[in-house]
Amino acid sequence: MRVDVDRGFVFAIVPYILAGSTLRVMEDTGVVPPPWKYILITPPIYLLIFIITVILLLLSIKIGSILKRDWHRIFAHLGIAWFVINLALLLTIKMPERFGVPILIVALGAAITAAVYLIARSVNFEYLTDRLNIGILAAHLLDASSTFVGVDLLGYYEKHVVPTFLINLTGTAGVMYPLKLAIFIPVIYLLYTFDEEVGRDDDQMIQNLINLIKLVILVLGLSPAVRNTLRMTIGV
Repeated sequence: MRVDVDRGFVFAIVPYILAGSTLRVMEDTGVVPPPWKYILITPPIYLLIFIITVILLLLSIKIGSILKRDWHRIFAHLGIAWFVINLALLLTIKMPERFGVPILIVALGAAITAAVYLIARSVNFEYLTDRLNIGILAAHLLDASSTFVGVDLLGYYEKHVVPTFLINLTGTAGVMYPLKLAIFIPVIYLLYTFDEEVGRDDDQMIQNLINLIKLVILVLGLSPAVRNTLRMTIGV
């Protein structure tokens, strides 16, 4: 059995990123008793998420072959179900305290993403109007929004060295927006250029590599964005 890391796979894996983030927030609440809490910390949680994801992937492929359906959709739906279950469990552990937080974070991230998209479309920057590429940038802008809301509005603090230095230097976590744009727009452009020049042939291995790199970048943005947003929403 061969599973290609194509665009369909990358989109289908998004619910699993959300599900994994909710698992981590469960441990952040400090309510989960041992021994369960020990599998929800780093690094055991990564193994847990990987095992569940692989099991659901194999199940999706099997169901797809039986029903003659696209397994990507089945895989995505199972991931959504897992995320919903995790979110429901999280809300039984700790009820939301700040309902406006996720709305504000999503609104800020969406607004800046939309601005970037419209500018890119007006100047014909195709690499930033591609659905997957703009989705990757949106994930990191959501992460920037969660940092901005948490640090500037709610009194949280940034744990990473470089962002902390820049926040202290500028006096605002809003610096995360230009930082994210300055880093990931060139990265996305380089991947797009490489894809255009090398990856548009029949070499599926190159396509898989490009999409795998994009998936990793997506995870690095979306996972902390979701975790931070959920933590602030439930007051952890």
